[in-house]
Amino acid sequence: MWQFMIYFNQGVLKKLNSIKRRGSLRIIIILYLFIALTLSACGQSRNVNQTTSNMNSLSKPKNPYYSHTDTTKLNLPDAEWKKILSEDVYEVSRHAATERPFTGKYWNADIKGTYYCAACGNLLFRSEAKFASTCGWPSFFEQKNKNSTVYKTDTSLGMERTEVLCGRCGGHLGHIFDDGPPPTGKRYCMNSVAMDFIPDGK
Repeated sequence: MWQFMIYFNQGVLKKLNSIKRRGSLRIIIILYLFIALTLSACGQSRNVNQTTSNMNSLSKPKNPYYSHTDTTKLNLPDAEWKKILSEDVYEVSRHAATERPFTGKYWNADIKGTYYCAACGNLLFRSEAKFASTCGWPSFFEQKNKNSTVYKTDTSLGMERTEVLCGRCGGHLGHIFDDGPPPTGKRYCMNSVAMDFIPDGK
């Protein structure tokens, strides 16, 4: 009887030790998974921040002519523009297409920052010159500087208007009218797709 009790107790102890080992192993596995998931989440957070940073810097690797500081005039063949611009920017900038009113991403934007040419990166407007307009396109009462835009008479659609072009690449931006607010009385009626925007502090 005593021998049986000794063997029985030894078996129970072995079982308990086995359960303890399995319990420890489970705890180790759970801790390992927790650490792995935490590190993975941190990695995802870094990637999101990097993407946002890239968006704010407006990096355009397909467009070697894009710059916010280079003011060298560009005179590229149409085939080159077609190769480096997105389809919508190409159609507006190079073929004077017009986006539908109230559909552009900047028509009612009210954020402080700077607007650049979407084709070449040339400085165009500051948000302080933007005003609320009922025309359905982003409107400004003045350009940033004398090199920002140039003008051309437009007689398309059976009317005479003044076309506004980028001062660096000559890309179509929109038209200018004499019904704007003080101090200039001008309304630069622009296509959102023809511009890039960087908020202040970015």
